[in-house]
Amino acid sequence: MNNRVVITGIGVISPIGIGKDTFWESLINGKSGVDYITKFDTEDYPTKIAAEVKDFDPVNYIDKKDAKRMDRYSQFAVAASKIAIQDSKINLDSIDKERFGVILGSGIGGIETFETQNEKLIKKGPKRISPFFIPMMIGNMAAGQVAIAFDAKGPNETIVTACASSTNALGDAFKKLERGDADILISGGTEASITPIALAGFSSMKALSTNNDNPKEASRPFDKNRDGFVMGEGAAILILETLEHAQNRGADIYAEVVGYGSTCDANHITTPLEDGSGARRAMEIAINDANIDKDEIDYINAHGTSTHYNDKFETLAIKNLFGDKAYDIKISSTKSMTGHLLGAAGGIEAIASSLAIKNNIIPPTMNLNEKDEECDLNYVPNKAINCDVKYALSNSLGFGGHNATILLKKYEK
Repeated sequence: MNNRVVITGIGVISPIGIGKDTFWESLINGKSGVDYITKFDTEDYPTKIAAEVKDFDPVNYIDKKDAKRMDRYSQFAVAASKIAIQDSKINLDSIDKERFGVILGSGIGGIETFETQNEKLIKKGPKRISPFFIPMMIGNMAAGQVAIAFDAKGPNETIVTACASSTNALGDAFKKLERGDADILISGGTEASITPIALAGFSSMKALSTNNDNPKEASRPFDKNRDGFVMGEGAAILILETLEHAQNRGADIYAEVVGYGSTCDANHITTPLEDGSGARRAMEIAINDANIDKDEIDYINAHGTSTHYNDKFETLAIKNLFGDKAYDIKISSTKSMTGHLLGAAGGIEAIASSLAIKNNIIPPTMNLNEKDEECDLNYVPNKAINCDVKYALSNSLGFGGHNATILLKKYEK
């Protein structure tokens, strides 16, 4: 018999707050984390806005010497993991460290370190490159640093599936716990890619919003006037445990993980399938994995990037799976407030879904002011609503055609 898997801790480093309470209050009050970029001069860029993490000082969570040897994305991961462990009330001295692991997602890894060290190479030559360049930059190091920080000697993996990375990480963690490969896993995602070259790259693709005059309203999923996504950064960490392990230590439980689906469009490097069939299958697999009827779904935290094709085709995927029932499901895109955290997006949205279940409140899709005829579902526009949520889906879609869905349930003994 498979183990049941539950969420017992939440750690958030986000553009709308650090810690779950600040994050949740911001979400349900429609607070935007989007503003003008402060980290570098954007004069020559068509996009001058992003959702930066404010008021983050790594030395509040990490030894100063260790923090200097980490890229920002690893700092985020270690800090969010510390917050999540504290939230879970796990006594790290009393657990089997060999059954305690880390599975994280990151789409880009240490791009800030890569960029600054490359500039140093060009200006000052190869002898000036830091000996910590490689271990700061590589994409698996956040998971490695988290394991080192908390002595997690069990499974340790990093999933890289672009913007689906942390949903795939959560799904893989769920399956490992379900089959008994570990007792506790730190899972979720981290990203810190608001850098000159990343902004330039996404701008060159015409993927980003250029609504520079109205930063707070630039991320507008499903709105007729949406013009691209807004880059975000941060980390979202969930503590996943087998139910037996959580019960044995008297843990508080946010929600239960009951289903996971993962597919590929195998179609185009950036554009989803026009019929939304890849995303539809990921949702369908997750629902079948949970052995429930699709009509039991109450809420979908959509990928909802605020790009033309994503929002149109994700809407179509939901319609094709749920039929007329699609119009009864509450759907929202919290990217309207957090921006798009890329590889960490699935983690932050799984946390939003968990808190929606726990609090029976569905966060809104902000800036949804003009209806798009092709996006005609109930996206909970501009104001949170009270609603009993028993089952919630969280969708993530990534460049390369990756689709991932995690299915959460209200915990019942």
